[in-house]
Amino acid sequence: MISVALLAVTLAAPAAGNWPTAGWPESTPGAEGVDGGALESLSREFERGKHAYVDGMLVIRHGRVVFERSYPHAYDAAFAKAPDRRRDPYNYYDDRWYPYYKGLHTMQSVSKSVTSALIGIAIARGEIAGVEVPAAPFFAGYRTYAGDARFAAMRLRDLLTMTAGIRWDEDTVPYTDPANSCAAMEASRDWVQFVLDQPMADAPGARFVYSSGVTELLAQVLMKATGRHADEYARERLFAPLGIKEFFWKHTPTGHPDTEGGLYLLPRDLAKLGYLYMKDGLWEGGRLLPEGWAAESTTKQVAASGGAGFGYGYQWWVVPAKPSRPSVFAAIGYGGQYLLVAPSLDLIAVFTGWNIWDKPELDIVYALEGVLKAVK
Repeated sequence: MISVALLAVTLAAPAAGNWPTAGWPESTPGAEGVDGGALESLSREFERGKHAYVDGMLVIRHGRVVFERSYPHAYDAAFAKAPDRRRDPYNYYDDRWYPYYKGLHTMQSVSKSVTSALIGIAIARGEIAGVEVPAAPFFAGYRTYAGDARFAAMRLRDLLTMTAGIRWDEDTVPYTDPANSCAAMEASRDWVQFVLDQPMADAPGARFVYSSGVTELLAQVLMKATGRHADEYARERLFAPLGIKEFFWKHTPTGHPDTEGGLYLLPRDLAKLGYLYMKDGLWEGGRLLPEGWAAESTTKQVAASGGAGFGYGYQWWVVPAKPSRPSVFAAIGYGGQYLLVAPSLDLIAVFTGWNIWDKPELDIVYALEGVLKAVK
């Protein structure tokens, strides 16, 4: 159920004509209650390379762009000596693909949050009955865990919250290491079947295990439910209404879109997804997501692994609130792709980068605090 308190912080939809469908209006930081000097200070850190390969920063307040910078890097030269460059089945070190492709920026696991939005749209349209439906029927025709009661008990909710119970190891680094389950999946021909070939390790719902494989299963869920591949469905049902005209979505060898990490977008278009969720799935006077879906998706459904205390919703991360920090939800991608949304402040921030080898990713809490302290 959606709590009244969560819905109460969802801001009212803007007046007609102020939606950023055709493009974000621009303003100055001061006019929107933001300290431009504080943002400039953070930006200078990126310019000096303090956080290595950060290549973009975008801040939006009250539905207007108040700050935007880019920080170019010679990625080919930067990764020329990467020790695992030669065993790179997904081209992570190929500057023809990463981080940019045809001017669009890789989203990596931010793709997961977009995929979750598509599940919400399918539920709104009656193509999926809801998150409590059994997952197994979506995989008819695949080899599955025949006779395993745990697989039969798996619900769509368990896929969305990464509590499916399927054995998975995505902690091995780097991602190009074949011991990493995600790397092994990406090197296989049929990604969905690869995931379904992994043994069950837990009862569904019992334990959070970060799994790009589970998100790839949602590609099949969408295909089975809607008769459309996720990218085709997104083009018509999500991107077109939001005014997103340019995107690219990589495909697996069997034709499924790479729903776990293959999407490319412009940062300003990614920000529209945050705005959609901040407005409870409303856009231009119409409803794209079921009422309350955005709040439920960005509410802590399970405790995520790791020491940062983050929660996990439906393919969205929930940053724990503090007395000095409001509730924030986030879409996070490998290499430093961050969509940060603070609904109570009417604030959206997007960071892009490509720290995948010798330098750590931009710390998401550092980036968040850097923007929040600029808000008056």
